[in-house]
Amino acid sequence: MAGTGNDTPFKIEVSSRIKRLPPYLFASINALKAQKRRAGSDVIDLGMGNPIDASPEFVIDKLAQAARDPHNHRYSASIGIFNLRREVALKYKRRYGVELDPETQVVATIGSKEGFSHLMLALLGAGDTVVVGDPAYPIHVYAVALAGGNVISVPLGNDDAFLERIDHVLRNLFPRPKLMILNYPHNPSAMTVEPGFYQNAVALARRYNVLIISDFAYGETCFDGYRAPSFLATPGAVDVGVEFSTMSKPYNMAGWRVGFCCGNPEMVRALATIKGYYDYGHFAPIQIASILALRKGDDFVTQQAAIYQKRRDVLVAGLRKIGWDVSSPRASMFVWARVSDQHLAGQGTIDFSYRLLQEADVAVAPGRGFGENGEGFVRIALVENEMRIKQALRQIDAALNGRKKKQRPSKLAQRVSTRQPIPDAGASDAGRSSVIGG
Repeated sequence: MAGTGNDTPFKIEVSSRIKRLPPYLFASINALKAQKRRAGSDVIDLGMGNPIDASPEFVIDKLAQAARDPHNHRYSASIGIFNLRREVALKYKRRYGVELDPETQVVATIGSKEGFSHLMLALLGAGDTVVVGDPAYPIHVYAVALAGGNVISVPLGNDDAFLERIDHVLRNLFPRPKLMILNYPHNPSAMTVEPGFYQNAVALARRYNVLIISDFAYGETCFDGYRAPSFLATPGAVDVGVEFSTMSKPYNMAGWRVGFCCGNPEMVRALATIKGYYDYGHFAPIQIASILALRKGDDFVTQQAAIYQKRRDVLVAGLRKIGWDVSSPRASMFVWARVSDQHLAGQGTIDFSYRLLQEADVAVAPGRGFGENGEGFVRIALVENEMRIKQALRQIDAALNGRKKKQRPSKLAQRVSTRQPIPDAGASDAGRSSVIGG
């Protein structure tokens, strides 16, 4: 049974939806990281897409200013204040040429993860089926399960062959799937698409009367001149689907929890309806500051993407030097790296990631946690500065290739008087597993 990252049974009777959840592997990795840090290790955490860089200063100033107004401390609207929804519509028009009605086609969410999960509750009934690529961002699978639905996993792709696999499922499975989830730039693989992909996806949705949900969390974190297309910019997309976006990555506002669902009015209305029963929306000053970020933050977003590109270049070059076959992604804040057979040494990536954390003091996300087709890969987040990434590469090289590790002792070690033992992390890859990170 899944608890807080392990299989310890609850001491109360919990629902079947909790009982069928897999172990929360990311929490287990976090526990090991915390124990190592208490023992004095300087763990370099590249496992989760949690930005370390600051939010825009002008946005922070606006938040502070708005928070001093007592009128902003009242309950807000569950769908977000109108001016924020209007600013989202204006940005879609400016950046993608997409016309959206802020009254009927935009809803603000408490992060895109919350919005996605509640949309599953709004759209799915018991036994409804959703098509998801494999590997997948875990919430795309678990939100379906929590809503009582079933997942059909299709090997991930970004071409006609991938859509043909989905076509085969839609043509032959009865009852026919209700939704398909698309996620480009992709998490965890950083896979990208061109506009023609969405044109074919929309045609597929129309042919089989299914709805599309596009997760566009990394749409503004692009490199080498690539510009990720919005699903909603495709002719007919608004008739068959919605798109989720977030301020977490492009604006370094992960902890602010600001996301949006835009597109098909009926799907947006379904989400707005269920949110009306669950929450009162964001703290108003967060929404007010987010308006300013959307309005004046384009240069900041471009500069932040350039920072991630430099980190990507350092990481990819270093991993190749270690001996891994790594493609250079053109979007997202991750490198999806195939681990060499020599370094896996017969292990699965869950065991390998634990070993890397134990021996190199570097945390990565094992690919198996994102689905069966993630085996053999690890996801490495570009969340540390270039110097720390280079340090992580040296430590990985030392652990895997036996070269001398150059690591300065952690200042924390000087303050810790008692050292706690590191748990045995030889967890088997067999059975259920998941990694859930940003």
